[in-house]
Amino acid sequence: MPTTAGPKATAGQDTSVEHNLGLVHACAHRFKGRGIEYDDLYQAGCMGLVKASAAFDAGRGVMFSTYAVPVILGEIRRLFRDGGTVKVSRSLKELGLAAGRTRELLGSELGREATVGEVAQRMGRSPEDIAQALAATAPPLSLTEGEEEGSGQIDLPEEGPEERLSDLLSLQQLLAALEERDRKLIFLRYYRGKTQTEVARCLGMTQVQVSRREKRILQAMREQMVG
Repeated sequence: MPTTAGPKATAGQDTSVEHNLGLVHACAHRFKGRGIEYDDLYQAGCMGLVKASAAFDAGRGVMFSTYAVPVILGEIRRLFRDGGTVKVSRSLKELGLAAGRTRELLGSELGREATVGEVAQRMGRSPEDIAQALAATAPPLSLTEGEEEGSGQIDLPEEGPEERLSDLLSLQQLLAALEERDRKLIFLRYYRGKTQTEVARCLGMTQVQVSRREKRILQAMREQMVG
């Protein structure tokens, strides 16, 4: 059954969007230096991710990441065909800003980050509308690592499209295989843009512990990616 049907499907769609923003970054990086700002590449990719999540049918027996990458790339390529401008209406921008404020308010009430579905319910809108609005107004995040917050950078090797796609899917599998706490650490750092101090508060750790654990996780993932 498609993931857009019923309450359970809505929760699954939430997860698909929120846990796969790394795919958008990796796809957008392939098009850097071709005349379009990275912010626009990222926004177009987010639109593709939302569309993929809405149309994904888990019954087909394929991983969501496998299905989503071509859709994300398609939206980014459409950006080039349209002249390099992401067409975001004023109403969508306003909805995105309102959704962001609602998410922060809900987060304070719940003591955790609110899901797209919870934001949609509070605002009386569909999860699809909220996800698209948040994607349209989301700033791009950089993947950083190091013992000092914000230092260092993960550089993806320059490979052909097929190799890069393979790396993307391998990365998603590595993330899925992490222990829950490690996966949450990486998610908060790289997909939510939290500082190590903020992550430490969320996970009940010190900033130094987060820094060391993050470094070990990234090193292990790099070694597995290289093989």
